[in-house]
Amino acid sequence: MQFFNKRFELDALIKQVNVWHLKNDKVVFTNGCFDILHPGHVEYLHQAKALGNRLIVGINTDHSVVGLGKGDGRPFNNQDARLSIIAALHSVDAVILFDEETPIKLIEALHPDVLVKGGDYNPMQIDKNAKDYIVGSDIMNKQGKLVTAIPFLPGFSTTTLVNKIQELA
Repeated sequence: MQFFNKRFELDALIKQVNVWHLKNDKVVFTNGCFDILHPGHVEYLHQAKALGNRLIVGINTDHSVVGLGKGDGRPFNNQDARLSIIAALHSVDAVILFDEETPIKLIEALHPDVLVKGGDYNPMQIDKNAKDYIVGSDIMNKQGKLVTAIPFLPGFSTTTLVNKIQELA
């Protein structure tokens, strides 16, 4: 399938980002579990891509999703399925798995130009222990790079979908 060339290991993605930077492409980075893809995710990634030329999506491994305490039975889709689904989106240029609780190592290694999170995060939050803190924003701010949050698409969330499914069960 065509989207397999969007899957990267870290060393190869660092090289690809360097090529994009040499071409003066603005590289945007975001991350998440993306367990059950819904229109809110698609719109979020479309808006994130619009902030630059290239969009990299870091995806939590199954192990790190469990560590985040997303709930019983999560993730519903395994990491390979989630990676393939996100890679298939037109707005996404590269996908990479990360096994840690946060994507800080990816942000440090990839040097994106823009760091994006969803509407439940606050780009102005400086308390690293706050729930709405954007991991890596301190690094990005020191480098004079953009850190932003994209509002949620009303009516769409993974939690809402999970609750509806559980009600039907």
